[in-house]
Amino acid sequence: MVNILAKARAISELIRLDLVFGAGIFVVAGGILGLGGVPSLHQILLGFLTGFFISGSANIANDYFDRDVDRINRPGRPLPSNRITVAELWALVVLFSIVGLAAATLLGPMVLAAAAVVWGVAHFYNMKFKEAGFFGNLSVAFCVGMTIIIGGLAAGVINGVVLTFAALAALFDLGEEIASDALDIEGDALRTSKSLAMQKGKSCALRLSGGIFGIFVALTFLPFLMGWLGSVYLLLIGIMDLFMVYFSFGLVRSTTRDEGHVLVRRLYLTWGAFMAVFIVSMLF
Repeated sequence: MVNILAKARAISELIRLDLVFGAGIFVVAGGILGLGGVPSLHQILLGFLTGFFISGSANIANDYFDRDVDRINRPGRPLPSNRITVAELWALVVLFSIVGLAAATLLGPMVLAAAAVVWGVAHFYNMKFKEAGFFGNLSVAFCVGMTIIIGGLAAGVINGVVLTFAALAALFDLGEEIASDALDIEGDALRTSKSLAMQKGKSCALRLSGGIFGIFVALTFLPFLMGWLGSVYLLLIGIMDLFMVYFSFGLVRSTTRDEGHVLVRRLYLTWGAFMAVFIVSMLF
């Protein structure tokens, strides 16, 4: 029993539970945004499973390609600590891929096609794009934005609201990826990373990240200006944008790694809280 629990704990670390739950929830959110209400139960369940398992398969594979760096920087990770073997890791990648793509298949050919593209980009990122700097950042941002699109496809609705929120999700992730690379520049020196921070310098990368968050803030007003969403949305984005601007300025001016990571986390919490409150407001 102890061994089973230990193995389950190792698997939860491999898949990065917070990220896979986030992916599943964003797929469901895409359906709610498209419909302006609650999707059917099977759309919610299958959509969540699609996001959860497709994301999980990529996260698991990521640990294999990071194994050499993790032996030095994070020896407690499941693979370098031998809590998960290489064979077990790849078996989990296959299992998660099958379940994720099967769930997408049950939602229709368009959802399957979109999920397959995300699966391919995510795994190619692990193999080739991880060290590709800005192009690698774009790959991850694309996958994040596509979770909203997949949710809209699952609900049978792709409209301006869905596309805007997909772009917002992608922009937010792109800004965060660039900032995190800049903050972790010392660790990247151990690998062949071509991150913007390594090529152009930490301050340049942080300024670009701040600029992307600025575009994010500007884009939040589009659904209201187009008449797609009303005053409740405007109130919520007004509050969110104040925090986003404040934390973004702090991030650009941050001088230490710890300070920067605290601000990145606060940006995440702000975006996550807004999404949660806004999605709930759409249901009532």
